[in-house]
Amino acid sequence: MKLATLDSFIVKNPPPGFGGRYFIFVTLTTSCGVTGTGEIYAASFAPEVITAMANDIFRRYLEGQSPFQIEKFCRRAHGSGFSHRPDPSLHGVVSGLEMACWDIVGKALDRPVYDLLGGQVQDRLRSYTYIYPAADQDAGQFYNDPLASAEAAAAYVEQGFTALKFDPAGQYTVFDGRMPDLPALDRSAAFCAAIRDAVGTKADLLFGTHGQFTAAGAIRMAERLAPYDPLWFEEPTPPDMPEEMAKVAARSSVPIATGERLCTKYEFARILRCGGAAILQPNLGRAGGILEGRKIAAIAETYYAQIAPHLYCGPVVAAANIQLATAIPNFLILESIQKMDGFHAKLLETPLCWEDGYIIPPTSPGLGVALNMEVVAAHPWDGDTLHLQMGQNPYDPVRDGDFAGG
Repeated sequence: MKLATLDSFIVKNPPPGFGGRYFIFVTLTTSCGVTGTGEIYAASFAPEVITAMANDIFRRYLEGQSPFQIEKFCRRAHGSGFSHRPDPSLHGVVSGLEMACWDIVGKALDRPVYDLLGGQVQDRLRSYTYIYPAADQDAGQFYNDPLASAEAAAAYVEQGFTALKFDPAGQYTVFDGRMPDLPALDRSAAFCAAIRDAVGTKADLLFGTHGQFTAAGAIRMAERLAPYDPLWFEEPTPPDMPEEMAKVAARSSVPIATGERLCTKYEFARILRCGGAAILQPNLGRAGGILEGRKIAAIAETYYAQIAPHLYCGPVVAAANIQLATAIPNFLILESIQKMDGFHAKLLETPLCWEDGYIIPPTSPGLGVALNMEVVAAHPWDGDTLHLQMGQNPYDPVRDGDFAGG
């Protein structure tokens, strides 16, 4: 069995756009006609550039090779062009191609991928969602109104969720980290208080930031959050210097979570080695793929750290996250885009199974999902923005006003 062709698809995510502006899917096909699907989560360049990179990596390291030789492919790609170090764009491309290989291998062996990672450990996977505005709500107003978020949180709990994420600390920019301004501290505490009052002990609070703060600023923020007992404080400082994040972890009673912007086992090992986080959040569309995710989880075991796979992209990365989470003993919780319904469900021939706050692992071979190609074809990307966009100027709370989401 040899890999013969690669096809790429850039899919526009229609309103409300939860999960990002577009999704990048790839399919690999073998010479004997077996296909595998993957998804690339690389956002530093236009998606057309990313698909060109995928074509180049496929031609150099996968075309004519066996899809079973995943370790060899990952090592060759990791060292491509004398690089041999973490690179979020390269490893985003590797991630998508790698998970497509796993999909083929699972289909060839007639087993779900988790059976090839040590077997099923988790029968169901606890999930959380971000607190999103309803279709008839103004996003800018919603994201700055603690009572509106509290009302939405209570509704999510009624659906079955037992954990909810929100990030009221304000705009994130390319000039961060910074010291939080007093209104951001007050607003963050107000959101925690209102949501905790609305959900009681029925749901964990997951306080998200996007690396906005210096270590000193994040410590101040953590002190304001602590009375409401969040399960985690996410990415309190930028990801470049985990030693600074470790200063926050050492002073915060709220557990620190991070990993959305990290790639390869090396970056995750560094965050653990310096004591920067107790909860790791690899996104398998960026971190290096399923095998790399399994290695990250194994390293985390030795630190008694837990894995909470991150998701702000499409349903194929979600499927890969599910396969990994099902096979590891140190799984904590899985990010879901609401109930994995809406456009995420439409993109698949059979939607992912979400029941009462939990995702049920599929039993079908490979990743357990297949793209609905009619829906893919009907939503071509035609924009020129990136998947996410940070603020391009230093944050000025007086000039910039309330943050309306990224």
